[in-house]
Amino acid sequence: MARLLAIDYGTKRTGIAVTDEMQLIASGLTTVPTEKLFSFLKNYFTEEKVELVIIGEPKQKDGTHSRVEEEIKKFIQKFSEVFSEMNMDRMDERFTSKMAFQTMIDSGLNKKQRQNKALIDEISATIILQDYLYNKK
Repeated sequence: MARLLAIDYGTKRTGIAVTDEMQLIASGLTTVPTEKLFSFLKNYFTEEKVELVIIGEPKQKDGTHSRVEEEIKKFIQKFSEVFSEMNMDRMDERFTSKMAFQTMIDSGLNKKQRQNKALIDEISATIILQDYLYNKK
């Protein structure tokens, strides 16, 4: 089996998480500057077999899309052109940043460590991927 990869897209940074090859466990991979995202993905797809990319879909409490959704749609359009063979899906990412922050607190990270926005993005991508795996069953 190939891995699943989740993207928590942001205008400055993008969190990335992947599954193991059996698609059972989601783990944070990294956070990359968004302007380097395509370069990172090209390299990663060359090294690892990825079956599906899940892109977070940011929504407000009332279900409407957040402001960053327009940027995500542009990213998806370019992604579809550059990686035309790659399957893609979306996953609601409501509250993942808050859940990521709470995870950091629960893990015992100190205040300075919890201010690491790159880590929050990576954990958020992991939560998106875990939710996807859970809902897939």
